[in-house]
Amino acid sequence: MPEDVFVYLGQCLRDAREECGLTQQELADQTGRGLRHLQDIEKGRKNPSYDVLASFIKRLGISANELFYPDASEQEKQVQHFMGKFLACTEDERQIILKTLDYMAEQFISRRYKSSDPQNYE
Repeated sequence: MPEDVFVYLGQCLRDAREECGLTQQELADQTGRGLRHLQDIEKGRKNPSYDVLASFIKRLGISANELFYPDASEQEKQVQHFMGKFLACTEDERQIILKTLDYMAEQFISRRYKSSDPQNYE
């Protein structure tokens, strides 16, 4: 694997960590990993093992697809980002999210069909 892939991976992990409002030390502590090891991964100097990467992915609530498919469309990246967060939730929390999304989608669809403007049916 070329070094620039490790830099990309490290940047993705750093961005996700910062989005979660975590310091490097907090992420290292919460995943049972060493601070120096995390720092080396974020700087692209180390290739994390599967176990290490999996622990970061789970804690940060990101999708592995975000890391391995950098050329995906922006919308696809957003969906994958959401899926990572979704999978990091408990089963009960997932049910709440799914019911909320279903309700919201139905509201959008209903609003579109209640409009008297025939263009809304396209």
